[in-house]
Amino acid sequence: MSPRSASVNEELRRRSRERLLRSTVELVAERGYEATTLGDIADRAGAARGLVSYYFPGKRQLLQSAVHRLMHLTLHAALERQPRTEDGRERLARAIDAILGLARDEPLLMRTHMAGILTADGFVQCPEQRRLAELLRDTVARYGSADVDADYPLLRALLMGAVVAVLLPGAPMPAARLRAELFQRYGLDWDLGVPPDGGPPGGTFPSRL
Repeated sequence: MSPRSASVNEELRRRSRERLLRSTVELVAERGYEATTLGDIADRAGAARGLVSYYFPGKRQLLQSAVHRLMHLTLHAALERQPRTEDGRERLARAIDAILGLARDEPLLMRTHMAGILTADGFVQCPEQRRLAELLRDTVARYGSADVDADYPLLRALLMGAVVAVLLPGAPMPAARLRAELFQRYGLDWDLGVPPDGGPPGGTFPSRL
């Protein structure tokens, strides 16, 4: 049997890595971070335990990469859904709704992710995070930013802050209120993206800047 080509080996590594990332999201969402072991993740992915350590230095880094992958896939799906649009305002609205939607739909996973970022481990730079960043930067550029290098980190910070506010134990902010504030800041009409039922919350008047 002839040896596999470099491209075949690369594709096999990519698939193995993605299985680990997908399994991490599934297990942490089901059981929580502490109850999920690297062995559990390897078993769910159908991979050898050593393969986890080969790709990731630890469980926290693995989780961050896994959540960044989920965020990228969710954001990409929102931006590309039909009817597809090149309108920068609609794309930014979809991006905001996609990230807030993850906080709503995956609270345990997103709370664990944000807690990890705020610990000594900090923000993990990985291929999944870079793909997410590229998509958000492109969204900022299409929105019409004159300085993407300044405006992208600000959008990222505002979205992270909104996610924390939605998930804050004991004092969560309503997602609709946070959406309204973000839409007002960026001059987005309420009916862009995927507006929640009931219209804008009282006391907030989203309008174009």
